[in-house]
Amino acid sequence: MIPARLQKGDTLGIIAPSDSVTEKNLEEFNNSILLMEGSGYKLKIGKNVFANPTGYGATAEQKAEDLNRMFADDEVKMVWCAKGGFNSNSIFDLIDYELVKRNPKILCGYSDTTAIANMIYEKTGLVTFSGQTFKGLSACETEYCYKEIIKRFQDGSLELGTKDDEYRVINPGQAEGIMIGGNLSIMSNLITGKYNVDVTDKILFLEEFWLESPPEAVSSYFYRMKQNDVFSKIKGIWLGGYEHESGITLAQVLKDTIGNEYNFPIIQSDNFGHIDPKTVIPIGVKVRIDTDDKVKIKLLEKCVN
Repeated sequence: MIPARLQKGDTLGIIAPSDSVTEKNLEEFNNSILLMEGSGYKLKIGKNVFANPTGYGATAEQKAEDLNRMFADDEVKMVWCAKGGFNSNSIFDLIDYELVKRNPKILCGYSDTTAIANMIYEKTGLVTFSGQTFKGLSACETEYCYKEIIKRFQDGSLELGTKDDEYRVINPGQAEGIMIGGNLSIMSNLITGKYNVDVTDKILFLEEFWLESPPEAVSSYFYRMKQNDVFSKIKGIWLGGYEHESGITLAQVLKDTIGNEYNFPIIQSDNFGHIDPKTVIPIGVKVRIDTDDKVKIKLLEKCVN
């Protein structure tokens, strides 16, 4: 299920399913409002975006209320997560998945919102997106992030990143499959239990925030995946940004974990994750990895109508 593309004049619904927007984030948040309104879009801000009754953010009920309302609102064409943080998984059993199915629209965020983006795809089949958060849009050092949003959601581009992006081959090969993924620590928690995602024949894209997860933590995430047979089921991996001060990379930790046990292709680039620039990546569309090709990864299906 593919959402409709954005058009100038459309209304964007802003929610905060992870951390709430605080005084610390307010300037960036307001600057992003000015940027998008100045670009011809209208905005609706969820009533709980700033809520903090717990002392550490909104309740699960408040977060889910905003998400469900935005999907129910016929005026809203895109649901955009204000920021990352923690605990978006708290709303898994409060999301109205049937409502989402009846009202497919663009959903975008990254980091902790990896959880709801992948779960909504898993439960509904709706293509969702890993990309810049709303507040982060105004903080980008270049116009790349804004242009990526327009390129993917308004123009329907099938390009991943730019022609100048460098891709490193970690393990050679070719593969096609539906792509899912996002933040590594979040994905490692979505492989078992009641709320899990099916990784069979999938291509995973994975990134991690080095300030939250040092190499030893990254190792534990990869081992959790290995011990739950993820690597025996998938078709390939695309690794993104991880700028740890030690110089240790995601690719190094992954290879330390899996050695030469698996034959699927692995590539790495620095165009998504907790870094800028940030490519907008669709979750739930078919892609092809070909390490012999100049363009190492390609979208094979459109992601907006």
